[in-house]
Amino acid sequence: MPSTLSPVTTTTRVAYLGPAGTFTEEALRTQADLRAAAHLPVRSVPEVVAAVGRGDADLGLVPIENAIEGGVALTLDALGFESDLLIQREIDLPISLNLAAREGTTLAGVHTVLTMPMAVGQCRAWLAKRLPEVEIRAANSTAEAAREVARSKRAGLAAIANAAAVKEYGLRNLATRIEDHDHNQTRFVLVGHGIPAPTGHDRTSIVCFQRSDRPGSLLAILQEFAARTINLTKVESRPTKHSLGDYCFFIDFVGHVGEPIVADCLRTIAASAAQVKFLGSYPVAGEAASQRRRSATRAWRDAESWMNDLHARIRPPGGDA
Repeated sequence: MPSTLSPVTTTTRVAYLGPAGTFTEEALRTQADLRAAAHLPVRSVPEVVAAVGRGDADLGLVPIENAIEGGVALTLDALGFESDLLIQREIDLPISLNLAAREGTTLAGVHTVLTMPMAVGQCRAWLAKRLPEVEIRAANSTAEAAREVARSKRAGLAAIANAAAVKEYGLRNLATRIEDHDHNQTRFVLVGHGIPAPTGHDRTSIVCFQRSDRPGSLLAILQEFAARTINLTKVESRPTKHSLGDYCFFIDFVGHVGEPIVADCLRTIAASAAQVKFLGSYPVAGEAASQRRRSATRAWRDAESWMNDLHARIRPPGGDA
């Protein structure tokens, strides 16, 4: 039966990609239960996952997909190859990027820009047009880049960062909304242990490792979903780390492993087509998803009442016709 979302307790420790001011912290603070938890900022995505795996934190929040740049490789690899943690929920956050520097810096005077690689990809065209000769230096997060610019005494240094990081580290915006496409969003996932109960509108994530590289092997996997009318929301290939040209497939689809049709699909794939690593079944994010969950719960209750009424009308064995 569909259930409501399960909040975490106020004693829960949540690790997240830090330092203070990251988009990940912004996403964390959109969730009332996570805001009330103890927070542990961690320097990189793999370290967030490792902190939860060691027991230093109960949950971890990391970015997993961006609307412009696609999957976050560090997160996919950490969950797919380096841990047995499971996704507990997803959080969608609108993303807007700024170019910021210390007071007194001008756009014309910028010669070095710090930011995380994914942020560079989100504003590549803007950089090519406005700062074509600039040197790009990598940071683990936009907030780390802003913090380094604030602490540095070097002239001509700027950071591509979010508004929260610009404010946190006392920088001044040289340009705002420099992302190349409107409606930029990042999906974050909360990772931990166990599988949340079905809510009526859930997503499941898996990794499929093909048992043999032969024509039609991926099609055989996808056909199992098509045969059951299970809606795929993402299919992404990643190297298996074993040999050149050897790939696995990260697949997201609508449904919960607790549903018989989903369980049957995964069982069939695991038995006949591929090794399957389960990454989690968890509530879909967004207000529309909440409305769908409420509708699913009402529909379930109505169906349960209808079935109970039918059962009550069944005559006992030997009863009159």
